[in-house]
Amino acid sequence: MSTLGQRHHSTATYTPRLVTRSAPLPVRRAQSRSRSRTRTHHSLRRAYDKQVMVVAVLLLTAGLACLSAAYYILTSVLAFNSSFVQHPTIIAPSAAASALRPTSNPTHFVNVTGEKYLSYLPHSGFHNQRISLENALVLARMLNRTLLLPPVRLGNTLSYAPFDELYAMAGNTSKAGLEYCRNIGRYNEEVPLECEEYLSYTHIPWGWLVDLSDVGADQRLLEGWDFTDAWLEDHLGISAGDIFYLKDTSRNEYSFQDFFSFDPPVRKFEQSVYIATLARRPESLIQMGTLFGSSRLHFRSAINYDLRRHVRERMAFTNPHLVNAAQAIRTALGGSYLGVHLRIGDGIFEWNAPENVRLAWWKLLWLVLGFTDDDILELEQDIFPEEAEPEPPTINPDLPAMRTPHPPLPPFPFNATPSPDFSCRAPLHTSSNLSPLNVPLFISTDARSPTYNPLLARFTRTFPCSFFLEDFPEQVAPLGKLHSPIDGVPLGSFLMPFLDAMVVGQAWQVVGTEQSTFSAFVSDVLWRTYQGFDIVQRG
Repeated sequence: MSTLGQRHHSTATYTPRLVTRSAPLPVRRAQSRSRSRTRTHHSLRRAYDKQVMVVAVLLLTAGLACLSAAYYILTSVLAFNSSFVQHPTIIAPSAAASALRPTSNPTHFVNVTGEKYLSYLPHSGFHNQRISLENALVLARMLNRTLLLPPVRLGNTLSYAPFDELYAMAGNTSKAGLEYCRNIGRYNEEVPLECEEYLSYTHIPWGWLVDLSDVGADQRLLEGWDFTDAWLEDHLGISAGDIFYLKDTSRNEYSFQDFFSFDPPVRKFEQSVYIATLARRPESLIQMGTLFGSSRLHFRSAINYDLRRHVRERMAFTNPHLVNAAQAIRTALGGSYLGVHLRIGDGIFEWNAPENVRLAWWKLLWLVLGFTDDDILELEQDIFPEEAEPEPPTINPDLPAMRTPHPPLPPFPFNATPSPDFSCRAPLHTSSNLSPLNVPLFISTDARSPTYNPLLARFTRTFPCSFFLEDFPEQVAPLGKLHSPIDGVPLGSFLMPFLDAMVVGQAWQVVGTEQSTFSAFVSDVLWRTYQGFDIVQRG
């Protein structure tokens, strides 16, 4: 008997006689229900098959879409690279392309020459401007665009501000029409309001300070832009509708990278712009805000990395007036000396000056001269008992420098002395274990009146033959006769930090200040260039 029959047999409403007389009925019902179950099974099967087919179609469509996207990316990269053979790069469209939306209809162009340009807004001190220029030169080369090369601003700086504000400030720095101001004030006459700031800052061409001829051989450069729309239209025929703006609202808004990634930026920047996105912009001018930041360009391509290294190597100062003055001071120091670059005069460096001075002093003794921790602690207790601490400072390894090792230096001549015309500040150490401290030491610093600065006494009391730039007035004097070729402002005071850096950069070994871009430039670029070593790239 079927299972269905068993269920009816066990049901109290059926009698044995009814079950016997109606025996065929449960079978027919079973068959009918079996056919119903079969039809239901087939219906469910057909529905399942339809669902499978829908899923398969969706997966196939998605796969084709992925293949199409991959093809598009590949062809975009190949198209970009084919137009840039000298410095190819593997890059892809940005996932954050919404940040690069055009500001106007790109079909209404005025520039009929077909030339394309890149510009940016420099700000802050010299070394921030230098880093911005390095990044701009690399980007312009990769985008195959002419760079609008700004001058160097020395003296009172323009602090960073969001794009629109910084653009307005930069456009108001021109001294055109104010040339008469350079001679006002010499005879105590009243200074007109428009002339009050004339001598507080100046501009010089980059080519006056560094040699850009090698970079310019591969990268088109154009000087003269005064950061105004009027100049762009009058000189280049570029109107607002022919400009693509990449406006930043914060200092760390945009970074630029040469590889494809859906991940957010791993560095301090808020957005990553993939360089191929910019390469496809049709506008005649791409106008950016700040480009300051050693890590703003993120490269994985070795070719692009080498391009940035090539540009940074060209940032060593080559002005003949500076070179001659630095060589004269080097000769006065005896040719062989140690160097320290101390930034303690302003901002966070002034706030952290005691710690930074002790750290630089410790590095000089431990890393350069080879004193042990115990020797230095004992020396510190003897010379500076009021400042002595029970433990050495933490000296972190310089990983970027370790990734770019240099050949061993020749032994330092510990019998080195300054020129006979320059006497040491204090009597020499007579103890044999302290005799290495008698070598000449040049201290480059932004401290006012460094000879009388109590923090710098840590060096002058340890190294009797310590010298500052102010000790060489005769060698410095020729720089006082120089004037800016742009606005006629005397350059002497503005050039002192550069000369200071060049002298310390020619030392046998140099120690810098933590977190200072100026010190990093001295040790990574100047010192290594003078030694004939590969420079260090940070970022």
